[in-house]
Amino acid sequence: GQKRCLTIARVFYEGIAHLNLARDTRQPKWRLMGENAVIKIAHLERTMSKWNLEHKSKLLQAELHYLDGRIESAADAYKASIKSARERKFINDEALACELYGIFCVENHMANEGSKQLHMALEKY
Repeated sequence: GQKRCLTIARVFYEGIAHLNLARDTRQPKWRLMGENAVIKIAHLERTMSKWNLEHKSKLLQAELHYLDGRIESAADAYKASIKSARERKFINDEALACELYGIFCVENHMANEGSKQLHMALEKY
């Protein structure tokens, strides 16, 4: 019910925050907390609802790949998250995925694609 939805939202958004903190600070505690969120959301995706959680799982995976320096895998996961959210009409989550992918692109010397993604995010928000 409602409690489960709130738990999913908390795990997802905290996971995004933890993985970003891990990338910024290189502190192992943030990485561990982020990895736990990746695992929890992936488990819920498999056991509850691929329809509702696939895009969230892909976005967390993208952030973990980025943290690990797996640039190509990260880009693929960001794109998969955007596609999944768009197909399922999760507009706010699509905007977040575009925003994070845009930041990723800018930080990895793909400014044109980054700018495009950030503009798409703004339109979705």
